[in-house]
Amino acid sequence: MSTQKAAALLSLEGVCKVFGGGRTRVVRAVDHVSLTLQPGKTLGLVGETGSGKSTLGRLAMRLIQPTSGRILFEGQDIASLSDSRMRRVRSRMQMVFQDPYGSLDPRMNIESLIAEPLIVHGVPRSDRRDRVFDAMRRVGLDPAVAHRYPHEFSGGQRQRIGIARAIVLDPALIVLDEPVSALDVSIQAQILNLLAEIQERSGVAYLFIAHDLAVVRHISDRVAVMYLGRIVELGDRDALYARPRHPYTASLLSAVPLPDPRLERGRQRVPLIGEIGSATDVSSGCRFHPRCPRARTMAAKPGADAVVAGNARLPKICVELDPELVDDGHGQACACHFPDDPV
Repeated sequence: MSTQKAAALLSLEGVCKVFGGGRTRVVRAVDHVSLTLQPGKTLGLVGETGSGKSTLGRLAMRLIQPTSGRILFEGQDIASLSDSRMRRVRSRMQMVFQDPYGSLDPRMNIESLIAEPLIVHGVPRSDRRDRVFDAMRRVGLDPAVAHRYPHEFSGGQRQRIGIARAIVLDPALIVLDEPVSALDVSIQAQILNLLAEIQERSGVAYLFIAHDLAVVRHISDRVAVMYLGRIVELGDRDALYARPRHPYTASLLSAVPLPDPRLERGRQRVPLIGEIGSATDVSSGCRFHPRCPRARTMAAKPGADAVVAGNARLPKICVELDPELVDDGHGQACACHFPDDPV
């Protein structure tokens, strides 16, 4: 095992998740994904709706069983654990969901909601209230409101309740599935700053799932870009944002508004063609080729070995061969046949 994997808190090795089969259409929601997350760090996972991000997050938590591959958490393969053994591991990993109201039982008051993980994992009754109140203070909630119910709070406050519920067991890992996408921009910033503060104090690691690259840049150390079940680019945040190598990453970044109006007017957009495809009907070759602006540019070069695919002329290699995720030697990996050519 490599030094990186040995030191990793979480390692996904060739993980696949296939839904359906038999008389139903097969959905390859996650297809041979390998990722590592170090203790105390944040890995941002980005991509459009339908790319497989949330499924991957649930696999990392072992909320769903992988079809194949290994999921190593603190060195232990949790993909093969029984439910009883997995329950013991799960005290070390928690999840925060996109909809703070939908993830909180409206019949329970705030103290009961935050205390529920403590009850599940056998924390003595005498310790629960102190731990609940401590978690509330850590997320900026006054313990005096612990008797209230979720409907009495704003969206941002409800997300703080969800975070308090996640941190009350002092986990090593929290999977955050679009935790700020349902919030106003000003509230998003508050929650992101809160998460950063909690991480600095506790050393918890985050798998942060989002479709907004501006949000991911604010909080992540490394970023993985996902498209139709595959990781198409992976690297350190600053390097990936400064020099995206995959055309999908470049397109997503070009859609992020810049605060400087002059720069915003002058920059070049990288348009995507059409909508994200279906995981039930993945194209042969590179699964991004039906939408890829770089492939069209490369096919138009004199002497290019190109074929007609759909309504476009594209490089034959893009249509027929699925590219591997290859490191550039500096820690930035890309799954593209022409990773360093212009879009």
